[in-house]
Amino acid sequence: MSIPPGLPGDLHKYLQDARDSMLRALDGVSEFDVRRPLTPTGTNLLGLVKHLAGVEIGYLSESVGRRAPTLPWDEDGSVWEGGDMWARADESREWVIDLYRQAWALSDAALAELPLDHPAAPAWWPEETRQTTFGHLVVRVTAETAQHAGHADILRELLDGQAGRDHDAQGDTAQWERFVADIQHAADTHR
Repeated sequence: MSIPPGLPGDLHKYLQDARDSMLRALDGVSEFDVRRPLTPTGTNLLGLVKHLAGVEIGYLSESVGRRAPTLPWDEDGSVWEGGDMWARADESREWVIDLYRQAWALSDAALAELPLDHPAAPAWWPEETRQTTFGHLVVRVTAETAQHAGHADILRELLDGQAGRDHDAQGDTAQWERFVADIQHAADTHR
């Protein structure tokens, strides 16, 4: 399978970069910390991965009429109550990550085989806005994946101080401490 060059290839590169960043945020995190809610709205690292698996399957397979696995949270309707945003106790980290990688494979196959102007129709969108294109959905999924990878980077930094992949290239501990102190000082002038 080969993704066509040009815009499809560029979109795939950015999507894959965001996917990789998302999974990198889980590296070395305990089973408890990867699952526990880290914000008042319950955002958690493994839930972000589970959610993105469903996003890719829904938008880049189902919405363009391609084969896709039935997701448990779609089948039981819990997706409408946030069932895709956290991993149940019986859903292993490995299962969630494997599902995400299966979603990648399906999406990548669609990118290799479908033109960006291929018709698409997300079944859960309102009827009057449902008709769109595969390219529109690829952009949407890429943006959502990048957004959630950013969330994951912040959550990871709050958990154990590990920052994004370019953190060390930006400065050593002393430089970061000075940087944060400068920001705090500027903020303090507005107390």
